[in-house]
Amino acid sequence: MSQIPSATYRIQFNKDFTFANAGALADYLRELGISHLYASPYFKATPGSSHGYDVTDHNELNPEVGSKEEYDAFIAALKRNGLRQIVDFVPNHMGIGSFNPYWMDVLENGRGSKYAAFFDIDWHPLKEELEEKVLLPILGDQYGRVLERGELKLSFEAAGFSLTYFETRLPINPRSYPTLLKKALDLGGLPPEHEGGVELQSIATACEHLPRRTETEPEKVAERSREKEVIKKRLERACQEHPAIAEAIQAAVGLYNGQPGDPHSFDALDVLIREQAIAPPFGAWRRRRSITGASSTSIRWPQSGWRRRRYSKSRTVWSSS
Repeated sequence: MSQIPSATYRIQFNKDFTFANAGALADYLRELGISHLYASPYFKATPGSSHGYDVTDHNELNPEVGSKEEYDAFIAALKRNGLRQIVDFVPNHMGIGSFNPYWMDVLENGRGSKYAAFFDIDWHPLKEELEEKVLLPILGDQYGRVLERGELKLSFEAAGFSLTYFETRLPINPRSYPTLLKKALDLGGLPPEHEGGVELQSIATACEHLPRRTETEPEKVAERSREKEVIKKRLERACQEHPAIAEAIQAAVGLYNGQPGDPHSFDALDVLIREQAIAPPFGAWRRRRSITGASSTSIRWPQSGWRRRRYSKSRTVWSSS
C-alpha cells in the first residue's frame, strides 16, 4: 500500500548534483523527518541540462547524473533510512535535437517513421505546402537569405547525409540519396566496371525501392526502418573500402552547398530541402529560443507509454513577424 507523503525534500539532479550526492544526504533527511525525497527528472536528457525536463529517452538514466550502479546505491541509501521517493517528469513533451533518436527518426522518415505517433504532429495542416511535413521554426532570417548565405549546409558522415544549420543537424530522407550518389558517380569519373562504383549504383537502387515516407502501413514502416539502416551501413562500408567513393561524395556535397554570391548555385540544395519531411519556415519567424528545444508528445497512442498518465498536451504557439 502506498505511503502518503508527510514531508518532502526537493532534489534538483544535474551534472553538479548526482545520485552519489543525493545518497549521501539520506541520513540527514531522515533526521529532518522527511518521508519522501522529491526528485527532479533523472532520465536521459539533453546534454548539459540543468533541470532534466528536456528528456530524450525515458528508458535510460541520465549519464551525467550517474550510472545504474550509482543509482542502485542511491536507492539503497534511501531504503536504509526508511525514505521513499517521488520522481517528477513531464510526459507531454520531450527534449528534441540530435540527442533524441525518436525525434531524429521522425525528421528523417516523416509519417513513415515507427516513432511518428510518439509526437503531437499535425501531418495535414491547412497550408498545403506543409502537408506531410514537420514545421521547424529554427531560422534566424528569411529562408532564401539563409540559403544563399550558405548557412544551410549539406554534409555526409557515417550516419548518412544531413542538413546542418549552425549547431542543428537535420537528417536527409534516404529516398533522396540516389540523386546525391549519382552526382558523386558523375564527379568521380569511375569506370562502369569499378567495384566501388557498382556498389554505389546498387545502393542508389536500394534507396529508390524504399517505401515512401508517407506510407504508414505497419509492414511498410517496418521495411523502411530496417532497410534504411542496411543502406547506411553499406554506404559507410563502401566509403571505407573505396576512398575514391568517399572523395566523390564529398565533392558532390560541396557542389550542393553552392557559392555565396551566386544564387543559382543553391538551386539543387533548395530542391533537396523541399523534398524532406522537415520544413523550415519559408518566411521570417519570431522565435522563442527558450522553447525551441522541446516538442509535444502524443497521449492518444497507447504504445507511446504516456496515455495512462492522462496529462493534458502542451501546445507551443509561434507568432509570425
